[in-house]
Amino acid sequence: MTIAGWFAFTLMLLGAALLLEAVAGYPKALFSRIRHPVVWIGAMITELDRRWNLSTLPEPRRGLNGFIGLMAIVIVPVALATIVQVAVLAVLDSWLAASLLAILASSLFAQHSLHDHVAEVSEGLQTGDLALARERVSMIVGRDPNSLDEAGVARAAIESLAENFSDGVVAPAVWGAAGGLPGMVGYKAINTADSMIGHRDDRYRAFGWSAARLDDLVNLPASRLSVLWIILAALSLPSASSWAALSTVWCDARRHRSPNAGWPEAAVAGALGLRIGGPRRYPGLVVNDAWMGGGRVEATADDIDRALQLYRRACAAQYLTIAISAAAIWLG
Repeated sequence: MTIAGWFAFTLMLLGAALLLEAVAGYPKALFSRIRHPVVWIGAMITELDRRWNLSTLPEPRRGLNGFIGLMAIVIVPVALATIVQVAVLAVLDSWLAASLLAILASSLFAQHSLHDHVAEVSEGLQTGDLALARERVSMIVGRDPNSLDEAGVARAAIESLAENFSDGVVAPAVWGAAGGLPGMVGYKAINTADSMIGHRDDRYRAFGWSAARLDDLVNLPASRLSVLWIILAALSLPSASSWAALSTVWCDARRHRSPNAGWPEAAVAGALGLRIGGPRRYPGLVVNDAWMGGGRVEATADDIDRALQLYRRACAAQYLTIAISAAAIWLG
């Protein structure tokens, strides 16, 4: 197979995986029986954390342990995914191989679950049940939910939707295009490690430093690309502004404490005429972050619904670009 043929094959695999996951998500019955690849990776991280991140060790040693552990967290799943991909391609014909690999790859996207989680927050606010909305938003953000009023809950849901669009939808596609199934698995391993140990508190400041920095690096291309998908989505949504999305990214994205999260957050804030971000309260910690956008602070359930409309269109923009690119390369 030529390089162009392999790239077209990989893009077709990604397109099929995205479509399958958007429609079906990750089946609950399958999760109850075998869990999820991220859960498997998480179990490995938990065990390494328990064994190697001992409070009795000096910080330099804990930092070294964290780096070595991160290498194992990435290399082992990538090696297994490589073996699976090579075996599937060797045993099955190209279409059957693409179908099976697409099914496996679909588990590494989060379009469906992210949409459902954010929609549930909107439903809680629409019923006037702030306690329920706080409980539901706590499933997708790490901040203290009891510190949030209705507008705070709505902003938190929209911020999570924007950031996780980049991390959970665009980034796996980017690394899948670059490295097939092993590329996607490697990305998910790094991203899971960052979410579990890449914190700035006393326990993880040294041990999780490598995971946090590597996650910043691998998310850099996706965070910028996500802006393009959001701008294209805003062009097709009458209640959104693509120009405001672009200008807000230009003005505010680099002011975010994260080198990546500010890009999709600023794009969504500008597109919807909102102001999101700002100071955030976590258990035992207040993070004074910059505001993204110059619009309304008093976000509502209706704004969450508009953000979901924008999100669906942004997912569609990515899917169509992948599908058209795969067809053009294949036909060419």
